[in-house]
Amino acid sequence: MKPTEIKIIEEIELDNPIFIEALPGIGHVGKLAADHIIAELEATKFAEIYSPYFPPQVFVGEGGIVENMVNELYYLKDIGENNQDIILLVGNTQGLSPEGQYEICGDILDFLESFNIKTMYTLGGIATGQPVEKYRVFGAATSSEIVEVLKEIDIEIRSNDGGIIGASGLFLGLGALRNIEGACLMGETPGYFIDAESAELILEKLSSLLSIEINVDKLEERAEETREMLAKAQQMEQDMINKTTAQDRDDLRYIG
Repeated sequence: MKPTEIKIIEEIELDNPIFIEALPGIGHVGKLAADHIIAELEATKFAEIYSPYFPPQVFVGEGGIVENMVNELYYLKDIGENNQDIILLVGNTQGLSPEGQYEICGDILDFLESFNIKTMYTLGGIATGQPVEKYRVFGAATSSEIVEVLKEIDIEIRSNDGGIIGASGLFLGLGALRNIEGACLMGETPGYFIDAESAELILEKLSSLLSIEINVDKLEERAEETREMLAKAQQMEQDMINKTTAQDRDDLRYIG
């Protein structure tokens, strides 16, 4: 199988950047937060990631223009009080299979290690399955020292409470094996709609950790854009199911 490809758009040099992962997940909380950071702080895309482990499809955008399934890497330089460099991973998909998740996350970490990354934050949602009266952010980390930092900014720590599935968990686990410390921030959300309110709280906590300021006035506007993207994906999935079901019915006509 052809390996995951990282297409370099711009050669860059960064000073010990912090890595932030925010691929689509529950309530699209992490993705919405990271997309907002990219827009508000004018991050620059420097690489695109393509993989045979992504879903076998494309999006059809405005005017009939197709969009590939892709992950993207953006960078920010000298941001916030600490003049911190940051790399953000976003995209419109994750790997389909467990094997694909490991392959993609491993290849991305191989690439990022050249930038001397030592710290990462992964962003996602934690589903309640019901309306949320008062939103909270939960956290888990690779060390007790980082857990204490999360507590200082009122992030509730998950303890003996299941796993973190997908890229947000896997990056932390594989990163720890490479001496990259980090934490996952999980915004509480019903889980069945694009949740701008949860994303806003994630941004508040992440801003505190990074000592940066992020205006959230346009967050709901970005939530609507994400809803439209998700609706397209769901329609494509339903179309594929309908086509397969119709084909199965046709096949049955030749039996008996």
